[in-house]
Amino acid sequence: MNNQTAVRAPERRVVMDIKNLTKKFPLEDGKYVTACDDINLRAYEGETLGVIGESGCGKSTLVRTILQIHPATSGEVFFEGKDILKTKGEERRENRRKIQMIFQDPTAAFDPKMKVKDILCEPLLNFGLIKKSEIGEKARELLRMVELPEDFAERYPHSMSGGQRQRLGIARALSLEPKIVVCDEATSALDVSVQEKVCRLLVKLQKERGITYIFICHDIGLVDLMCDSIAVMYLGNIMEVIEHGRISEKARHPYSKALMRAIFKVDFRRGEKVQPLEGEIPSPRDLPSGCPFHSRCPECAEICAKEKPALKEKEPGHWTACHFA
Repeated sequence: MNNQTAVRAPERRVVMDIKNLTKKFPLEDGKYVTACDDINLRAYEGETLGVIGESGCGKSTLVRTILQIHPATSGEVFFEGKDILKTKGEERRENRRKIQMIFQDPTAAFDPKMKVKDILCEPLLNFGLIKKSEIGEKARELLRMVELPEDFAERYPHSMSGGQRQRLGIARALSLEPKIVVCDEATSALDVSVQEKVCRLLVKLQKERGITYIFICHDIGLVDLMCDSIAVMYLGNIMEVIEHGRISEKARHPYSKALMRAIFKVDFRRGEKVQPLEGEIPSPRDLPSGCPFHSRCPECAEICAKEKPALKEKEPGHWTACHFA
């Protein structure tokens, strides 16, 4: 036996544990739209959890339910050992300080009549963390953090570029020193060159501050590069979770593989084509029996139309909801 002591990888610490989270929206005819159906996910400290899927799959509803913008229908969300869905009053307010959000459209997220320094420092004033006399210096500090010139403090958001406004959104979200930051399509409205710089900034700040990101995105290539764990959603269900490795190498669910085949690449070979997903997404108000994906799945069998597969760990750190994956 080797006398040298084996070096252990640092243990990952769960910072948020989502258990059986369901969100249903009532309709006028007495039916419901199930936007999130029995979601189970974990986010780890200092890591990035990516959530991908087609439009309408429930990604944004998931994070808005976690943030209690939408009340959950059922389930639990444990953060720092407590189910935050049961918190009220000041305790709920403090939790929102620790879980912040970067929005897709920073222009719509800011009051156009407020200067940059007031936008950045408003959360700090609300929580009594700074005095009004400290606004100028604190705003300059936050601008330096996101690599923006200090004199931007006296500007208005409309006088800044899209990339600069998104950096402003990052600075505002991080001003309260949260433990979790939700990025809801935070880079999708940016040019590719600007997107790359913003992503590098996010990674840099994560390493410096140990932040956990929940990264909602349509760009599978970006998620593949940015994220430590990836969850694939379809019709409000988690179809696959990959906690180690890249989705381009480890995808096993037919839906995940179909998404990979449907994306454009810059290195297409002669004759190679995008293979779009065929068939229409079923209505969320009238969900099909069995596997939610069976009506569009090329590997569908009789059991798929009758029995909904459970999300099971098929190998360490890799869960799939498929009878055959």
